[in-house]
Amino acid sequence: MASRIEKYLAHLDRLSGGREPRFFPVHSTRPGLPGVTEIVYDDLPAGLLTAFTYGLSAAEHPDRPDGAPELCLSVNSTDVIWAHAVGHLAEQLRGTCPFVHGSTINFGERIAPGSEMTAFCVLEPPHLDRADRLGIDVGPPGHEGHDLIDIRGLQPIHEIERQFIAEHGFEAFRRTGWDPTDVLRRPAV
Repeated sequence: MASRIEKYLAHLDRLSGGREPRFFPVHSTRPGLPGVTEIVYDDLPAGLLTAFTYGLSAAEHPDRPDGAPELCLSVNSTDVIWAHAVGHLAEQLRGTCPFVHGSTINFGERIAPGSEMTAFCVLEPPHLDRADRLGIDVGPPGHEGHDLIDIRGLQPIHEIERQFIAEHGFEAFRRTGWDPTDVLRRPAV
């Protein structure tokens, strides 16, 4: 019988076409919760660093929708520090942040050297279809549909963009035509 993480990794294996990821553990700061793992794919899709988390979904949150969240970041960079930032946020904010679509997270400092970005926004992962990101069943046999994971995108933004989203909403920001994978772009607002 496949474990919860084995089912999740099998899903990611299918999405990646069997490519071998790198794994980075993030130790838990919360008693009773396992650590978070960063699952990192280089050049997937072509030219992008894509990272997924596992462990965020282990924490309960009263405001989260049906599917427990895990995060996905895809950026035009080779610097794994982007994945580490997402893993850090997943571990630090699990149980306190619902990671709902359109919300923002202030990282509080530059996320990576060479980029001016200091925040993230939650959205659909840029390269995953709805069926590939929602309702991933990781429950044991006989309990199908009771343990679902939804993969949520976490993409870097500038502080001024975070403020714009707070004032005007995420849909107004989406209409600016910003590229969520470009970590060196100028602010879209």
